[in-house]
Amino acid sequence: MTPDPHPTDDTGSGPVWTEEQIRALGVITDLPTAGRIFGIGRAQAYDLARAGVFPAPVIAVGARFRVPVAGILTALGIPPDRHDLTTPANPSVDHHDAIRCVVTPGEPPSEQGET
Repeated sequence: MTPDPHPTDDTGSGPVWTEEQIRALGVITDLPTAGRIFGIGRAQAYDLARAGVFPAPVIAVGARFRVPVAGILTALGIPPDRHDLTTPANPSVDHHDAIRCVVTPGEPPSEQGET
């Protein structure tokens, strides 16, 4: 007998997904699979996606919904893989001293803040 790859939790409410199983889905998965990870049924997952309140980011591709696995991991509080090639964005407040002024073409430069 093959062991169940998704054993049920203590409440018996459904399968328990491990971090490794979620990462093994690849870069993107379908909405029903993402719903199962969150313990959400298929119909409710579609309702939440249409309403824009699914627990992870959802991408509408034509009439289909796709869910990035990175978004699922983030929603679950699982840190990105150390082999992830994407770099985190720097908040703009970290660089506020580097911003001096913006000159719009055709407008004279502002004298505000100049010494």
